[in-house]
Amino acid sequence: MFDVLIIGGGVSGLSCALVLGSAYNKPFAADKKIGIIAHQKASSLQDALFNNAYGIPAGKLGSELLTESVEQLQNLYPHVTQIHDEKAIKIEGRAGDFKVVTNKNSYHTKFVVIGIGAGNPFTIEGLESFVMPHQKVIPEKNRIQLQNIDHKVTEGIYVTGTLAGWRSQLAIAAGSGAAVATDILTLWNNGVHTQVHDSIRK
Repeated sequence: MFDVLIIGGGVSGLSCALVLGSAYNKPFAADKKIGIIAHQKASSLQDALFNNAYGIPAGKLGSELLTESVEQLQNLYPHVTQIHDEKAIKIEGRAGDFKVVTNKNSYHTKFVVIGIGAGNPFTIEGLESFVMPHQKVIPEKNRIQLQNIDHKVTEGIYVTGTLAGWRSQLAIAAGSGAAVATDILTLWNNGVHTQVHDSIRK
């Protein structure tokens, strides 16, 4: 049983995993089991080139960021379980006891975070009733999002990045994933608002 399972190894999913993973030294997060289904083949970063993203050197390739972010997660926070070469196809159950089915396995988790991009059609069975046209993309692009309030789709299920209705900018997607991570950390901390920072003073 995972405490949280993130679906998607793109910008928002990995950002969420990095923030959650970095909270390992907090008492309320120390015993939490975190996983990420790090499927990246459909990520828009595969063809991206960055010149306008804060903190990223000009000319950086999105494909490099994908690889480097997975390595960073593994090197800094190895307690976060990375599941590769699997694609989520179904979610069932309810808050506290979800079953996420992939093309190879199935996993149980208390929380689900979905960050797979806004491509149409939506490919994960079980959440069809939440699918709607994307509100910040021109209709001609035929993109979708999941209905949500501040990233929360329904009890125990969160959505990040473009699938949450945000525009396709790296900084926005990364911030979306980090925001969901801090919301989950706050829940783990009995509702006391929290975030995770590193400092050269520590």
